[in-house]
Amino acid sequence: MLILVRHGQTQWSLTGQHTGLTDISLTKDGIESAKKLKPYLGQFSFDLILSSPLSRAKDTAKYAGFDNIQIDDDLLEWNYGDTEGLTSLQMDELKPGWNLFKDGVTNGEEIQQVYERALRVVDKVEPYFDKNVLIFAHGHILRVLACAWIGQDPHFGSKLVLDPCSVSYLGYEHDSRAIIRWNFTEY
Repeated sequence: MLILVRHGQTQWSLTGQHTGLTDISLTKDGIESAKKLKPYLGQFSFDLILSSPLSRAKDTAKYAGFDNIQIDDDLLEWNYGDTEGLTSLQMDELKPGWNLFKDGVTNGEEIQQVYERALRVVDKVEPYFDKNVLIFAHGHILRVLACAWIGQDPHFGSKLVLDPCSVSYLGYEHDSRAIIRWNFTEY
């Protein structure tokens, strides 16, 4: 099973600002939520634990009780370019009807580039298909990763909402890759 954890709350996730490569710390609530993950995730044994190199993901892993993480640059959040730090409302004022997955960003990553990173992550975890893998990362890259896992177009990621410190499960339904549980926060 592949277990995905979105990092805990940051000041920018609280205000709805797009936080790509800006390295923002967890809020006090973000730290407390990450600590609550420890007993829940502690019931599993993991053969591979990956994390984005950004502190909000690494710190979520640390507060959840995992120090033995492997840093993977492919798990960095989407490079939002000129959209970095702006809210969706601000983007809608600049470009009415704007949607990240549909319209993309200026001077940042294209959705296909994010999808290619997600596909590389799928390739890395595939040898562990019969074991448990844990990933700490960010909202949009994890949404695109889920699309890559189930073979969907990355634009489908706009339909997969992820709350801070949520847990999601990817696995198999018979021989097909599937989303087992999504955006779980009742741990």
